[in-house]
This record gives sequence, C-alpha cells and structure tokens, in this order.
Amino acid sequence: MGAFDLLRIANTSLGFHQTWLDALANNIANVNTVKPTSENAFQAQMVFARPRADGGVDVAGIAYSDPVGRVVNDPDNPLADAEGNVRMPEIDLASQMSQLVMAQRGFQASVQVTKTAQDEYTSALQIGRS
Repeated sequence: MGAFDLLRIANTSLGFHQTWLDALANNIANVNTVKPTSENAFQAQMVFARPRADGGVDVAGIAYSDPVGRVVNDPDNPLADAEGNVRMPEIDLASQMSQLVMAQRGFQASVQVTKTAQDEYTSALQIGRS
C-alpha cells in the first residue's frame, strides 16, 4: 500500500457515506408527504455500496421504493379522493433512523482515518526536517 492510499480509501468512504446520509435525510424529511391517490407516493431512496479493487468503496446505485406506497383513509385531508383516501410513502422511520446512525458513524470513522493519516504524514515530514 502506497503512502497516500489510506487517504484515497478514506475519501471514497466519505463520498459513499455522504451520499447515504443525503438519501436518508431526504427520506426522513418526506416520511409524512401526502399525495392524492391519482399520483405516485414519495419514493424513498436506498443507496447500495460496491467495493473497489483498490480497497475503497463506490456507490453501486440508488434504488427507489414502491411508487404505490400505502393508501391511508384521511377524509379531512384536502388531497383526499372521493372515498377519503390519500397516498403516503412506504417508509419505516425507525429503520431510517437506525441507518442514519450507521451512516453517521461511518462518516465519522472516515474523517478520523483522514485526520490520523494526515497527522502521521506531517510527523514523517518533521522527521526529515531534523
């Protein structure tokens, strides 16, 4: 492993975790988005990782939840159809919050690896100065 491989690998992890955090934040923000039954429900984003041959990680893709969502009876909602139904996204808030914690911890770990590597490279450069 080369001198800067650690920084490169941590950088790919930062990118993946940032994408994951962005998707989760969007999902959580839209957990209560109501649509008329004539429209598709908000579709939650699910981020998939792919390992790289050099030890890093890439975003393999983003999948979307079912646009059908779930139909909820809410006759007082101004978007309700003639039967009083509206369409809500199929999002499990508890699962999204659990994933948010995992994504945050992964991001924090990648930041710490980057800081540690930078400190080690700085120390190595100081040895050469003496």
